[in-house]
Amino acid sequence: MMVTVSRKAHFNAAHRLYRIDWSNEKNHTVFGKCSNPNYHGHNYELVVSVTGKIDKETGYVIDMKVLKDLIKEEVEDAFDHKNLNLDVEAFKNLNPTAENIVVVIYNKLRSRIKSNLKLKVTLYETPRNFVSYSGE
Repeated sequence: MMVTVSRKAHFNAAHRLYRIDWSNEKNHTVFGKCSNPNYHGHNYELVVSVTGKIDKETGYVIDMKVLKDLIKEEVEDAFDHKNLNLDVEAFKNLNPTAENIVVVIYNKLRSRIKSNLKLKVTLYETPRNFVSYSGE
């Protein structure tokens, strides 16, 4: 029997979508107002889901306190109230699109969660725009 447990979290961060090798005009054509040289921000919502068998000893798929602490350490502490382009090493050479952010978060968490458990990360950039990644 497989069960999925999920934990919600949030962080606030600024970013700019652009490619340094493109002109400002091309960046604006492709990324629109998201290429603003002065950056812009989002109130990101995050849902981290872990799927696996229920441990017979504990009754857990994963201890929710452990999951909460992992999310705090790997995501909230690393991204909250940061400029993703300037303050987060992962985005020094990676455009911080929602797609790239969710993959970075997934990889940070994947390395800390037992390999026998499936992981899925969903990131809401706005209430209507969101992305999901499960390592595939």
